[in-house]
Amino acid sequence: MHPSLPLKSGLCLLSLTAILALLASGCSRQAPPRPTGGPVQVDVFTVTPSSVAFTRELPGRTAARRIAQVRARVSGIVLKRLFVEGAIVKEGEVLYEIAPAPYEAALARARAELQRAEATLVSVKLQAERFTPLVATNAVSKQQYDDAVAAMGVGEAAVAAAKAAVQAAEIDIGYTKVRSPIDGRIGLAEVTEGAYVQAAQATLLATVQQIDPIYVNLVQPSSEVARIRREFEEGRMKRDGDGQPEVTLLMEDGTEYPVRGRLEFSDITVDRSTGSVTLRALFPNPEGRLLPGTFVRARYQEGVNPQALLVPQHGVTRNYRGDPTAYVVAANGTAELRTLRTSRAYRDQWVVESGIAAGDRVIVSNLQRIRPGVPVQPADPAAKQPAAAAAQPTPAKQSAEPNR
Repeated sequence: MHPSLPLKSGLCLLSLTAILALLASGCSRQAPPRPTGGPVQVDVFTVTPSSVAFTRELPGRTAARRIAQVRARVSGIVLKRLFVEGAIVKEGEVLYEIAPAPYEAALARARAELQRAEATLVSVKLQAERFTPLVATNAVSKQQYDDAVAAMGVGEAAVAAAKAAVQAAEIDIGYTKVRSPIDGRIGLAEVTEGAYVQAAQATLLATVQQIDPIYVNLVQPSSEVARIRREFEEGRMKRDGDGQPEVTLLMEDGTEYPVRGRLEFSDITVDRSTGSVTLRALFPNPEGRLLPGTFVRARYQEGVNPQALLVPQHGVTRNYRGDPTAYVVAANGTAELRTLRTSRAYRDQWVVESGIAAGDRVIVSNLQRIRPGVPVQPADPAAKQPAAAAAQPTPAKQSAEPNR
């Protein structure tokens, strides 16, 4: 026998042993076996339909209900400013006075033109009246009579034009006193005394804003608007009460505004840049605490779902596709995996649209120990309460033993 044969045989035996060890280790990496030793003790949550009121919190900004830019309607020098910046002004209150002298002169000239036109009209009207009987006897020609009647018409038109000029001059005189168009709070003065303002450029003098009541413009994604509308159409959501819902306002520092407002309307246009829709609420603001442009958050009730199915969030997991799943105790006492469709969160629970039904028992504990088909034993929640109470110290005993 060749001396190397025993060595080769030993090497082959070692290789075969290594291959068998690798195969055994590969088999051990397969899915873990199902737990043994009886059913797995689990806590369950019994699904029961309940009436749930859903609230929504949206960001927004305040905006004045009415904004009026006070601008110059005649050109001239500003003589006086008659308001205090930041004060409350009334509709029709005089804010500025513009030098009226050029417009007073224009009014006097227009009135003089009116007097001359009226005098001319009297003359041509008398002439036409004299020619009326004479033309019947051929004392004057038909042409002369027609010219007199035409001159009377021209005189009447001249009088009407002169009256319009007088009215325009009076309007310009009125514009020299700049008045507030609305009630509200006036802002900064854009011009001072001595400034020259122009009607052609409509020089801005000041801005008046009405902030009682005040608007709050909220922003909501258009997808949520469509979802809420669909829920109402399908009957899964209902309005709680009549009219528009009340809105609670949260200030920038987190404090709650003491007065509640009302949701007025929802815009019909989607903002292309943000994909959102603007909702508008109206709030009383008698003390002026809300200023235009303030960032706020508003909370309001979207509606009520009278038959909502709720599942605790810690009983819902995600599969490899990201779909929500939950284990349910099947009729044969085993764990059954369900794929759910959830719509929104309510506190620490999910609102489930499909995948479970009323009466199903959802497993909410020991989820890492169970697999589909594993026998489970739902724990009795009533049995845990006495044990938990016994584990807690007695308050009376603690108070009876003061610290020494």
